[in-house]
Amino acid sequence: MKHSITNDRTKKKYRIIRILAVLFWLGIWQIASMWLGQEILLASPVSVLKKLSGLIFTVDFWQSIGFSFSRIIFGFTLAVVLGILLGIAAYASEVVEILLNPLISVIKSTPVASFIILCLIWIPSRNLSVFISFLMVLPVIYTNILTGIWQTDRQLLEMANVFEISMGRRIGYIYFSQILPYFITACRLSLGMCWKAGVAAEVIGVPSGSLGEKLYHAKIYLNTPELFAWTIVIIAISVLFETCFLAVIDYLKRYVEQR
Repeated sequence: MKHSITNDRTKKKYRIIRILAVLFWLGIWQIASMWLGQEILLASPVSVLKKLSGLIFTVDFWQSIGFSFSRIIFGFTLAVVLGILLGIAAYASEVVEILLNPLISVIKSTPVASFIILCLIWIPSRNLSVFISFLMVLPVIYTNILTGIWQTDRQLLEMANVFEISMGRRIGYIYFSQILPYFITACRLSLGMCWKAGVAAEVIGVPSGSLGEKLYHAKIYLNTPELFAWTIVIIAISVLFETCFLAVIDYLKRYVEQR
């Protein structure tokens, strides 16, 4: 009971510290904006909030979010599925791993801007964010899944062989629990990356109705409050999706452990 109370107090204290940290940086932002005295260079939090509150009640705002969200998350999902499958295939076959290594290395090493410009030649700008998000996430998922499989406890696998445990149970009780931490780490790393890369692709490709288009137009017309407002929206969506996605993964983990 005491331990539970202590944990609750610690969590509450941590939340208060985080809120105070956010307020501190908002204060620094406001002071810097007032010191400069030029909204074009640095919009104040108040003006950004006003702009954001005006955008929220427009249909165009939600359509832009839906446009970019659906494409970036679709690219992320494709990368997760293919990354898992390729990781398993690379573990099962050394030939597959050897063939994939140069490709994965090239994807990891090539600048995002280069991929965006090259892909604009082959892919319509409306679907560019799907492919770029996919490319940024795939190496992270693949590498972590393969590493997780290789790091699976060999003693557990030997025990499974001795007791002739079925492959389905091995996957559920051994591989799943052993690989899950690597998968969660990969998702934490790649979720932010896919949003950054996806929106960057939209800023360069400027597909109509996207978040990237809104950022581009705000920059062109020197509308700094709107630029900050759309940036905050992108950050909020990214954090919200990451929180929900990891909550689902945590639920699946607890469900498997309770079986």
